Amino acid sequence: MTAQPQHGLPLVPGAAGKGFTYFIRRHPVPAYYALTFVISWGLMAAVIGVAPAPMAVALSLGPLGPAAASIILTSFLDGKAGLRELVARLRRWRVGARWYALALLTAPLVMASTAVAVAVVFPGFYGGVSTAAELVIVVLAGIAVGLIVGMLEELGWTGFALPRLRRRHGVVSTALIMAVLWGAWHYPMFANSTDPSGAIPNALIVAVFLFGWLPAYRVLMVWLYDRTGSLPLAMLMHAPLSAGAFINSFMAASGNASGIAILVPSLSWGAAFWVVAAVVLLTERRHPRETT
Repeated sequence: MTAQPQHGLPLVPGAAGKGFTYFIRRHPVPAYYALTFVISWGLMAAVIGVAPAPMAVALSLGPLGPAAASIILTSFLDGKAGLRELVARLRRWRVGARWYALALLTAPLVMASTAVAVAVVFPGFYGGVSTAAELVIVVLAGIAVGLIVGMLEELGWTGFALPRLRRRHGVVSTALIMAVLWGAWHYPMFANSTDPSGAIPNALIVAVFLFGWLPAYRVLMVWLYDRTGSLPLAMLMHAPLSAGAFINSFMAASGNASGIAILVPSLSWGAAFWVVAAVVLLTERRHPRETT
């Protein structure tokens, strides 16, 4: 008797004996995220445990995980043809100016306006940078960090995971799946966040930092890529978010930031990003893009 395929997927001859290899081919997205977490968190743990170094050095290795996992699995699953296709998507720059405006301005406008509001409501919150020269250095460093992080992370999140999820799910479902996993992946970056006053539980602080603002922005990024198909644009959209978070961390005076003030920037970013996301998702419902 001939075995029948299950769940609409064709049987691969000899699949039962292929074990791990077959699982990766059948479930490339779970395999990708598992490999990404292992590489990113493993590198950070190795640097801290084997060759003790400042936390900033360890955390800087995290973005290598999404990029490395993307290249490894693309090569494994699709060979040289898959790598060539990935490189070809890196050349898709030609999209309308409005998409560049959305990608480059959304995060800076939200974060800058939030910073002004926080400074008014919580005087002294931003006191970590005392001179104009220091501010310029922090901003330039933030831009550099943002560009590097954006390129490395999106080579994996958008370069590998998003297209494969999109084949099976709509824009919203794809975005929410990626949003939760993206937030969870950042755990080592925020695990040691605490409230100096002790008023806010550490678990709540970490939860807000991971899921208060990152998921909403990922929804916007998924929608943008779905509409443009531009991987470089996704990298550029990621860059100002990372740059803004980097700059905010240096400008906030930790001694003056305690209690609810610690959570206000992240909660404000999240609220604003969700408003923007709601607008684009309503637009998506009126003009949906068919899955492929």
